Amino acid sequence: MRLQDTVGFAANACVRPEQTLCKKPSAMIAAPPRQTIPTTRNGWPNICGAEGAIADITRPTHPIYQPHSNLDLDQIQSAFACALHMHQPTIPAGADGGLIGNLQHMFEHPQEGDNHNASVFADCYGRMGRFIPELIDQGCNPRIMLDYSGNLLWGLHQMGREDILDSLRGLIHNPRYWPHVEWLGTMWSHAVAPSTPIPDLKLQIQAWQQYFAALFGMEALGRVKGFSPPEMHLPNHPDTLYEYIKALKDCGYRWLLVQEDSVERLGGDRLSQDDKYLPNQLVAKNSQGETIAITALIKTQGSDTKLVAQMQPYFEMADRARQGRGRQTLGGIDIPSLGSQIADGENGGVMMNEYPRDLFRVYHEMRDRGHNHSGTVALNGTEYLELLDAKGVKPQDYPQCQAVQQHKIWQRVANPTPAAVAEAIAQLQRSDPQFHMDGASWTNDLSWVQGYDNVLEPMNQLSARFHQTYDAQVAADPTVTQRADYQAALLYLLLVETSCFRYWGQGAWTDYARELYRCGEAALSAAA
Repeated sequence: MRLQDTVGFAANACVRPEQTLCKKPSAMIAAPPRQTIPTTRNGWPNICGAEGAIADITRPTHPIYQPHSNLDLDQIQSAFACALHMHQPTIPAGADGGLIGNLQHMFEHPQEGDNHNASVFADCYGRMGRFIPELIDQGCNPRIMLDYSGNLLWGLHQMGREDILDSLRGLIHNPRYWPHVEWLGTMWSHAVAPSTPIPDLKLQIQAWQQYFAALFGMEALGRVKGFSPPEMHLPNHPDTLYEYIKALKDCGYRWLLVQEDSVERLGGDRLSQDDKYLPNQLVAKNSQGETIAITALIKTQGSDTKLVAQMQPYFEMADRARQGRGRQTLGGIDIPSLGSQIADGENGGVMMNEYPRDLFRVYHEMRDRGHNHSGTVALNGTEYLELLDAKGVKPQDYPQCQAVQQHKIWQRVANPTPAAVAEAIAQLQRSDPQFHMDGASWTNDLSWVQGYDNVLEPMNQLSARFHQTYDAQVAADPTVTQRADYQAALLYLLLVETSCFRYWGQGAWTDYARELYRCGEAALSAAA
């Protein structure tokens, strides 16, 4: 979510593809790598049509980071993993209602709200491309995980900000740097999973994968094995969670990041203080009684940017090491604990201004204390899991968890059927004021559902019509996803599902959603 105000748009101007691409010149830092698929197709971002090639590159399960890691788990007392989340929504607020990124809108309307920070935000999107090489040159051993929404990546491309994209490409393609930087997948348009129509979960996931490959190359996509859910939002409806995990695994993901308060033990207990610092197996059982599981790294504490900006995860894990709780036994093997955190990478004065200072200060302190390779060190998620695997620790050794509040359902349902699960949920909703099926996120005092019927109902209608129009066609001929009409309709569907339109209350943001819905309906009518 972004705090900037926005202006209105031309109410009856469905955008044409050629209106969306800004022609502003860019400063090229380095020549982009040869692309295996184009960045833009039919005038739109390339978010579909290469599903087979994407599956081929994401399906392999061989180790990626462990063969390149300069860390030995036996020498480590504890570790911390930090991720930066970057997002700007796409809004119909350009010329004649054209689609533009909110960052571009900030630049074009600097007098509104906090839009004067546009240039600072833009610098934050590219600065890890400077910080990581500088730290390595200074003898440090940094790690960072990066999560950029598809909206933001497309917005940077629209603006011609190849300086930012090339800064990121340096981290992706330079063999000296990429083992230190892990990219996390996410939903293309920052959709929150619990209230996203189930058939669209995989579409959102695949769209991000294809656009990332278009910008940075297929080989880079093959390294993306961790997933960062927008808003840390985890579904707790049994069928939604099951399909969510299934979609993630179908798309080649090995693990996802979850907020500690969004999961529980299978019996309903909270995670213990020790188990939060271990990988868990997130188990989902649907209303048919089918089960599926995926590895989850637990994001502890709140989502205040100060946790990452002031490098508190390092101090937290160093304290655990000093207290003798830095190492634990898992599967009969002694391993270091891992503390995981994520924060907005640009939003707020602490992240904007204090992060560069404390990032370098802490890594210099780690270097000078001999913590580059021992003691308390930085690790990335996939690197940690692959190092565990190399030691003989397997996912079946991890403690198990499930989505919060699900134990209440399974206490009432011995033999799952859709009718039995639906009745249990209905009974709980009538009798337990604390029970809900809205999922859980980094904040439980805001809802992406309550009060947004005027967005959710059109969103669900657009999704239903999209699938009625295309599902049978795609099943008969997979190349349908390469057609321009499919691509345009998919783009509007994904954009309507952006969480920002259900966060700031009624007003300009809900108006944006309704306009995107109108354009999506027009695209589907044109395809009929």
